[in-house]
Amino acid sequence: MKASMIKRVLTSVNSVAPLALRVPAGIIFMAHGAQKLFGAFGGYGLEGTGQWMASIGLEPGMLMAFLAGSGEFFGGLLILLGLLTRPAAAVLAVTMVVAIVAVHLPNGLFMANGGYEFGLSLLAIAVSLAVSGAGKLSVDNLLAKRIQ
Repeated sequence: MKASMIKRVLTSVNSVAPLALRVPAGIIFMAHGAQKLFGAFGGYGLEGTGQWMASIGLEPGMLMAFLAGSGEFFGGLLILLGLLTRPAAAVLAVTMVVAIVAVHLPNGLFMANGGYEFGLSLLAIAVSLAVSGAGKLSVDNLLAKRIQ
């Protein structure tokens, strides 16, 4: 029972197509997570991001910053590697829904106005990977073969 559930999580489409989504999305998510967690790439780090999240009503701000930053950084790393892709992509999809609804939705679609088009694109990628899995070139695929 347990092995079949693990195999279901790891097994994915027999294609290299998900790799085209995993690599750029993994890099983007990791960079955004690093901004929130570590203050990298011009980010505000946990304290600054936590204060901002609290100011928009996402309380407790520091915890929300930690959760969002960790989900993005570690989830991005996992999808980049193709390891536990489905659960990581599901976490990232939820993170993007929260970002879209809490921050970007009132600004309309376009990024130039602070809108949700970029978040929507990342949401679509995350949902696609949650459905398809990591694909042929992934750690998930190697692990799934070992479970057989």
